Amino acid sequence: MTDFNRGGRRKMVPYLFQHVGTLLGFFLAAILLARVFREHERPGASIAWFWIIVFFPYIGVPAYLLFGGRKLRHRAARKKRLYAKDLNPESKGGKHRSNTERVLVSSGLPAARDGNEVRFLPDGLDAYSALLEMIEKAEKTIHVMTFILGRDPVSREIIKRLCRKAESGVQVRLLLDALGSYRSRGRFLNPLRQAGGQVGIFMPMLPLHRKWSANLRNHRKLVICDGETAMIGGMNLAKEYMGPTPDPTRWVDADLIVRGPAVLDLSDIFSQDWLFGTGQDLVRTKSTTPLADQPRSNIRTQIVASGPDVAGDPFYDAVLSALYEAKERIWIVTPYFVPDEGLFRALMLQSRLGRDITIVVPAHSNHWITDLARGRYLRQLQQAGVHVFAHPKRMIHAKLIVVDGDIAISGSANLDMRSFYLNYEVAMFIYSPAVVEQVAKWIRALIKECRVASPAAPGNLRQWGEDLAWLASPLL
Repeated sequence: MTDFNRGGRRKMVPYLFQHVGTLLGFFLAAILLARVFREHERPGASIAWFWIIVFFPYIGVPAYLLFGGRKLRHRAARKKRLYAKDLNPESKGGKHRSNTERVLVSSGLPAARDGNEVRFLPDGLDAYSALLEMIEKAEKTIHVMTFILGRDPVSREIIKRLCRKAESGVQVRLLLDALGSYRSRGRFLNPLRQAGGQVGIFMPMLPLHRKWSANLRNHRKLVICDGETAMIGGMNLAKEYMGPTPDPTRWVDADLIVRGPAVLDLSDIFSQDWLFGTGQDLVRTKSTTPLADQPRSNIRTQIVASGPDVAGDPFYDAVLSALYEAKERIWIVTPYFVPDEGLFRALMLQSRLGRDITIVVPAHSNHWITDLARGRYLRQLQQAGVHVFAHPKRMIHAKLIVVDGDIAISGSANLDMRSFYLNYEVAMFIYSPAVVEQVAKWIRALIKECRVASPAAPGNLRQWGEDLAWLASPLL
């Protein structure tokens, strides 16, 4: 009798633990569901997380703890806000030439600045040449921020040039995203560290670090030399994006070189990101040449950062405002097209009003799930009269928007919900008809290499895949 009782108690203990664990799991899931609907302003994201947590709790609960949330999470809040509304005196007044400018300034972002020189870099060949020229001419500082640093001949040559400048006394600082550059952030960069350069890692992925996140990635790409000249766009530092010789397999991409007052705003963004990644506070670099003596065009630009360190969603709001302001055309080039309901409806409405809406994407991107998620969006837009072109051979990585002849937008943000709501991004709004036409001319040439995307409904298997990807699209 005693042995039976002992055996029964031994069997009962794991049984009780199992049920207690189940109850705790349901309790945690309920708490997380309440948090999902409290933190997410987008109904689509809330619904997607709801179904994952309810139907796949053993996957959904830990996934949300790692990847869920955005601006309100304590990990995001550890980074100082880039812009403070009450510190921008122009947010309460001032003359703005478009509603898009007004939206950005009223959100606390710097006003558009006149007196800039902007150079459009149409491919990776020109971008690589311009980057090396910037590095060679630098006399005081070289600040580089990128999502991906490759381990290939192109990135090795860039690091070699940075080492040489660091050895000569130039302050070289390289800031890498922990996820995007995980293969090259270690021993690969020891030569730069030994030469006197500094390397910072943005947002480690493991909770062993105080400032960590598996989801909030720094997708910004910037190179700033001497606080005077900057390169901004979507190109990472790897052979897929740029190189010294023509390569038909290289991804289609474009960047911008800017000189003038806009560089000050870009420098502030780098300084804040560097402070977060390394704990080092940078003093703004003074220009080596008086601004009045710098040869430049009088181009009006506005620098727009977005992400968890920016209150609200001013980049998204400004893009939406620009789309609704369009009177003639909206041309979009993007590697991934996963819009939210607001952007999707804006494009649908503008097409029905007779505007020229053109979207250019790769036929097959490097992320198959986003290709599935975009399917129903693109087909519905085509049915509304939108022109959709797909490049049959090359990956398109450029991120460009042209609105009428008035606005061109270029930067690191893709036209998807991850870029709009989760990643740290940076873009430049250009209010110059000459530059806008230059970008439009580049898009026209790209369209000639593309084919019209098929509006036909897919087969049953792909339709099933598209439906699943569409349900998950708010989380992509």
